[in-house]
Amino acid sequence: MLGFLFDGTVRRGQKPLMINSQHPIQVILADDHPIVRAGIRAELEKLPGTIVVGEAADGREALDLVRKLKPAVVFMDISMRGLNGLEATSRITKEFPQVRVIILSMHQNEEYFWQALKAGASGYLLKKAATTELGAALSAVVAGEIYLAKELSSKLLKKLPLHQIAHQKTPLESLSDRQREILQLIAEGQTTKAIAMVLNLSPKTVEYHRAKLMERLNIFDVPGLVRFALQCGLIAQE
Repeated sequence: MLGFLFDGTVRRGQKPLMINSQHPIQVILADDHPIVRAGIRAELEKLPGTIVVGEAADGREALDLVRKLKPAVVFMDISMRGLNGLEATSRITKEFPQVRVIILSMHQNEEYFWQALKAGASGYLLKKAATTELGAALSAVVAGEIYLAKELSSKLLKKLPLHQIAHQKTPLESLSDRQREILQLIAEGQTTKAIAMVLNLSPKTVEYHRAKLMERLNIFDVPGLVRFALQCGLIAQE
């Protein structure tokens, strides 16, 4: 059950992280723009008891870093090549339920927030205001709450019933994890052979998943898949 608070946090009954006061909160940053990472890192390092232990340029690299470093919190961009932030968030929170993920997004549409929530994210910040809300978001998710950007929170509070939005199924959710991964790579212009190499699969297996996702979406050409990926935010408009 979600309960929105006017300070931008959301109650979901998560257990607070057991952070030892003698040790800093370890954080990983995942964003494909080095300048953005540098800016967020500089702000985070101003916060007492916080240390950035790693940076990633895409979702796959972020997942590898989480496996290696076991951070408390990951700040995750949505639009990244190879493996997008929402897919990476879903995998991280399934494999490491104790890790909190805070989405960094340029998207102000509340639909992205609900997608992030369904993927297991504990926070959603708008990039344009992220630096002013980093401390509040970090404190909230460590305390077991969900943090929503204040600008979005005020909009969502006016829209009821919220639970209907939260439980709506999107066409993207009808696909398996592997199908979504392959869909993103197809939409990014990767060939079957290249996708097979990236995912360590056989080309025949890639073709099988491609046929299944086309059948599930009722889209049978690559341009149509690209349009769908753009519409649902799987890839970003260049």
